[in-house]
Amino acid sequence: MIKHTIPPVYDANSKILVLGSFPSVKSREQQFFYGHKQNRFWKVLAGILGCEVPHTIEEKKAMLLANHIAVWDVIKSCEIEGSSDASIRDVIPNDLSEILKIADIQTIYTNGGKAYELYCKYIYPVNGIKAHKLPSTSPANAGYSLDRLKEAWAEIKE
Repeated sequence: MIKHTIPPVYDANSKILVLGSFPSVKSREQQFFYGHKQNRFWKVLAGILGCEVPHTIEEKKAMLLANHIAVWDVIKSCEIEGSSDASIRDVIPNDLSEILKIADIQTIYTNGGKAYELYCKYIYPVNGIKAHKLPSTSPANAGYSLDRLKEAWAEIKE
């Protein structure tokens, strides 16, 4: 079992919660979300928010919080081979209750189909809050160009 050791990013002003499935190997090494340089998460968010692409963890946290966005993952621990969502098994989900108690979360989005599937299976039955599925920013989602991702993700601004 691999444990998720990256704390969520949120504060009392967070209105949007974006949930991934589980941190990639690179993210686990860096101890922060979307750490693989080929993952387009930070480029997509910066593009739709009209910000410079953040590079440091501090810049990334600042951009998220300034735009009332919280980030975490669906899974607390699991068996996984490398960074492959397809290999995820023996899932123990994260408990979102602390974030939902402190932050004024109005909408929950998932980054990709696997995060959405796991959210629906493990978290929705507990909190009853529907999530909106967005296309994955992972480099494995080659069917989506950066522009197409920005188009799809633009709904988080509305």
